[in-house]
Amino acid sequence: MIGDIDHIAIAVENIEQAIELFEKNLGLKLTHRETVAGYDVETATFAIGGTSIELVEGKTDESAVRKFVQSKGPGIHHIAFAVDDIEQAIDQLEATGLQMIDKQPRRGKEGSLVAFIHPKSTQKILYELVERARQK
Repeated sequence: MIGDIDHIAIAVENIEQAIELFEKNLGLKLTHRETVAGYDVETATFAIGGTSIELVEGKTDESAVRKFVQSKGPGIHHIAFAVDDIEQAIDQLEATGLQMIDKQPRRGKEGSLVAFIHPKSTQKILYELVERARQK
């Protein structure tokens, strides 16, 4: 059911400064940038070692990412797992007793479908499921 790690998301206070750090100091190349309105976030993605690091900045006071940064500071926000069939993965995880934040998938970046597993059922760690948009 779970494939590779799709990405590791890092919540940041200032995405422009974080991008500069990743490009100038770490020598990584920005591969995608997008505002994801449904989550009130801006993302910047860096491919690395077969996966990616996703910088995430909350754009509104209601954004869960901004609330995370305000309460805990910048840092790792979640780990995302690739799945082939997100609806089936949600059903299977709920059958094992895990609590889902998203019982139905939502739109994520690059046309993907995403769903989050509630940290209450995963030892306080936030995990995301990602079904990538199919290439035509």
